[in-house]
Amino acid sequence: MHTAEQKKYTEADYNLLEEGAPFQLINGDLIMSPAPIAYHQILSGKLFKAIDNFLEQQVLDGICLFSPIDVRLDDENTFQPDLIYISGERKPELLHNQIMGAPDLVVEILSPSTAYYDLRQKKDIYERFGVKEYLIVDPLAKNIELFVLENEEFVLKQKLQKGTISFQILPGLQIDVQKLFA
Repeated sequence: MHTAEQKKYTEADYNLLEEGAPFQLINGDLIMSPAPIAYHQILSGKLFKAIDNFLEQQVLDGICLFSPIDVRLDDENTFQPDLIYISGERKPELLHNQIMGAPDLVVEILSPSTAYYDLRQKKDIYERFGVKEYLIVDPLAKNIELFVLENEEFVLKQKLQKGTISFQILPGLQIDVQKLFA
């Protein structure tokens, strides 16, 4: 039985979408991302506030941005992660109309409609393009996993349901996991 090949999309196709359209381009596939639930947004807001306040207090030139923001990795991969951090040194290299290249830190908050992509495909692509730290927040399990890029591979450094998560790229930033999920 012959099956038709599914069309692969490119950045050019993605750019034709209406601004704010709820899609991501993952390995050449257009994937719809429905609007997140309120708890997802509460977690996103708490994480953004913690990172942004830390940057201000430490007088760091980096920037934290939240979704929707396009992160273009190549012609077949444009994502809208929940949060990203770009160091001050890398802002000129990456910060354009969209983010062009791998941020230093990517945060993805899992939801039933995105968990498969966040945990598998996007994780592998972030690793391949050199994201230094990848934080996965699981609201259902009330669990956080921090992967750090070492020798071009993500290594799980912290998996917590309680305690404090610490970041290598933002030394001194600590987030209380139980308070995050409270």
